[in-house]
Amino acid sequence: SLCAGGAPSLSYQELKDLKKTNVLHIDVRERWEIDRFGKIPESINIPLGELVEALQMDPTEFKEQYNQKMPSKSDPVVFSCLAGTRSKQALGFAMSLGFS
Repeated sequence: SLCAGGAPSLSYQELKDLKKTNVLHIDVRERWEIDRFGKIPESINIPLGELVEALQMDPTEFKEQYNQKMPSKSDPVVFSCLAGTRSKQALGFAMSLGFS
C-alpha cells in the first residue's frame, strides 16, 4: 500500500506514473521483508524505525547511508509498506518534520 501527502492512497499504476517525474519512493518495510518479498525498483529502503532519524540527517550522511540524495522538505516523496499502516505512519512523521 502506498501513501503520499496529496493522495493518501495511490494505486501501483499511479506510482509508476509518478516515478516518471522526480518523486522519491521510500519503502518503510523492514530489511528482512525486502529480502523475503523483494525490492520495489527505484525505491530506497528506510525501515520505519529509522525514518525520523534519517529525515533529520546531514545530507552527506544520508547519501552515504542510503546511496540517494536526501529529499528536501518540498520534494515529492511516496512511502510504501506491506499493508499501508506503516506508510501512513511514515507520512505522519515526515509531515511533523515539516515535509509538505
